[in-house]
Amino acid sequence: MDTDRLAPLRDAITRLWQAHGRETPLEGLYLTSVSAPTGPIHAVYRPSLCVVVQGAKISMLGDRAFCYDAGKCLIASMEVPIRAEITEASPERPYLALSLGLDPATIAELLLETGETAAPPTSPALAVHDLGAELLEPLCRLLGLCARPHDLAILSPLIRREITWRLLNGPMAPGLRQIGLAGSPAARLGRSIAQIRARFAEPLTIAALAEVAGMSPATFHRHFKAVTAMTPVQYQKQLRLQEARRLLLSDGADVARVGYAIGYESPSQFSRDYRRMFGAPPGRDAVAIRKGLVPQTP
Repeated sequence: MDTDRLAPLRDAITRLWQAHGRETPLEGLYLTSVSAPTGPIHAVYRPSLCVVVQGAKISMLGDRAFCYDAGKCLIASMEVPIRAEITEASPERPYLALSLGLDPATIAELLLETGETAAPPTSPALAVHDLGAELLEPLCRLLGLCARPHDLAILSPLIRREITWRLLNGPMAPGLRQIGLAGSPAARLGRSIAQIRARFAEPLTIAALAEVAGMSPATFHRHFKAVTAMTPVQYQKQLRLQEARRLLLSDGADVARVGYAIGYESPSQFSRDYRRMFGAPPGRDAVAIRKGLVPQTP
């Protein structure tokens, strides 16, 4: 895409960032402005549309890399733990992006209205596409509403519905359909993923998770790996370790106690897994982040 076409959206994000920072007046709309490349960012993506208007980023889902820069969109169709890095940013040209949460109910309603209720083939939870002109214009209008509180509550649902409709009629439709169709394999996996997230500190069994999804263990394992690029055990481990990092930073808790709290019985195993994921032992990593030695961004 000609980056000049992104100027209105880039200007809107810059103004909103200066006025509000990351959290905007519109629920589910978040902004990012970063003036230097980052180290690894560990997070959980929820169903959302991410649009980059300046700079570049790479997100890792398991062993799959998704690269996107100015004029590209990332669609997340399920809750998945990721590792990301902002690879292109400077004080003169900061990385600028927006993230807009996607509503499964709106997607399902639009699919029902069009009669498109057949379950789509299973596809990865992340996908990257170009930002088309049909999305650029309503996104600009949506951001503009944040400066008009009187209009925001009334008009924002209509524009979000329009954006969802555009997504369902473009190259990002397969991922979106996974979100909205309750009977799709991805939606059934979502029920199991919700259980993993709610009970991540407890032992899990493939048989129990497969039962929640209404699949045989073999089918469940195959679909889970196809969508998330990791096994259920790997998924659970990433959630556990991200929670451990949060506890270490927010509570300053003892390392061994944190390990037990997230489900590890062996402190040495916890330390090994933590170091493998974050590059340093738990205690040292927490101290480094507090001192600002490891960049952390939304």
